[in-house]
Amino acid sequence: MDDDSPNPRQMPTVRLKPKAEARAIRHGFPWVYADELVTDRRTQSLAPGALAVLEDGERRPLGLVTVNTKSKIIARMLDRDPDAVVDQAWFEGRLARALAHRSRLYPQPFYRLVHAESDGLPGVVIDRFGDVAVVQPNAAWAEAHLDALVAALVAVTGVTTVIKNGQGRVRGLEGLAEEMAVVHGAAPAGPVQVPMNGAVYMADLMGGQKTGLFFDQRENHAFAACLAKGAAVLDLFAHVGGFGLAALAGGAARALAVDASAPALALAEAGAGASGFGDRFSTRQGDAFDVLESLGTEGARFDVVICDPPAFAPAKPALEAGLRAYERIARLAAPLVAPGGYLVLCSCSHAADLQAFRNACARGIGRGGRRSQLIYTGFAGPDHPVLPQLAESSYLKALAFRLDG
Repeated sequence: MDDDSPNPRQMPTVRLKPKAEARAIRHGFPWVYADELVTDRRTQSLAPGALAVLEDGERRPLGLVTVNTKSKIIARMLDRDPDAVVDQAWFEGRLARALAHRSRLYPQPFYRLVHAESDGLPGVVIDRFGDVAVVQPNAAWAEAHLDALVAALVAVTGVTTVIKNGQGRVRGLEGLAEEMAVVHGAAPAGPVQVPMNGAVYMADLMGGQKTGLFFDQRENHAFAACLAKGAAVLDLFAHVGGFGLAALAGGAARALAVDASAPALALAEAGAGASGFGDRFSTRQGDAFDVLESLGTEGARFDVVICDPPAFAPAKPALEAGLRAYERIARLAAPLVAPGGYLVLCSCSHAADLQAFRNACARGIGRGGRRSQLIYTGFAGPDHPVLPQLAESSYLKALAFRLDG
């Protein structure tokens, strides 16, 4: 920090090291890593989530950042204007811009409203379920400004309930405690019905995984449904029925959903009933790898098999093991696909890029004794925008293969 810097509001100032690449930040990269910042005594004394003006090595202002000296990402860009004031009006501007985009995409208010850095709110995820919004403040600055964020969210969207989902590994990295709480309005009386791709999904907003439902797969669900007319479908790692319910809405003859979570499968069954095709939907609880091996032993065959596992490679140290897991899934799933049928394989691992994931899938299919054509490559839907300068904002991959006889 430097007391001689031009800073009329007397905000704390942090400065890049002389050899740090300021140009990347000027061109839109939103993060500063710990080894790029001068961390003198005064910088170290900043509370996690404190706001500061970021300067380059020559003391020229780059913008307003949030600082957390306990994180490897020591600073995150909040506003290119170093004089910006982070208050309710500031949040309303960001949220109004995000809402304008989603309102063009979806006729009903069920979507990801804020996708962290890509929507100018680093570390913040907001999913909307009609009149209810679920906020994940995964960065210390967002936790510190939560009241202003919630007030802005209610003002901009008109939601009547806001739930804070303060759970997950990322908050721990920021030094934040886990907490689940209703911070505005009243808690939902039970699971919330979410219409999507012609089906009804049941989202447990207070006790389910993440925010209760994965909106990012919506477009990939729709593509898989196109393959499923008249088909027998196997949906592995089904959660609350994502691919299976979409397939049934698309005309599948039957769908079997497999998941380790009994509560998730109960929600999937409730969704199938609410959608009107409970008689074509069945579930099987168990570890997906074990179920795949059992189905192979049983000689089961499906026209469409879909595998949408959790992140096997959430970070670089887990990459090799994660790729082996994706390969194993493909090897076990490929023999279950009927001749001329389809295998859809997904990854939400940040650390596994598209090429590495595609290669692992191809190896697994080959080891499963099948030949394939890659017919579709999908990503997260447009309510999960990608910040071009930040590769980490593009995480979801979905590959559809047609298998030979």
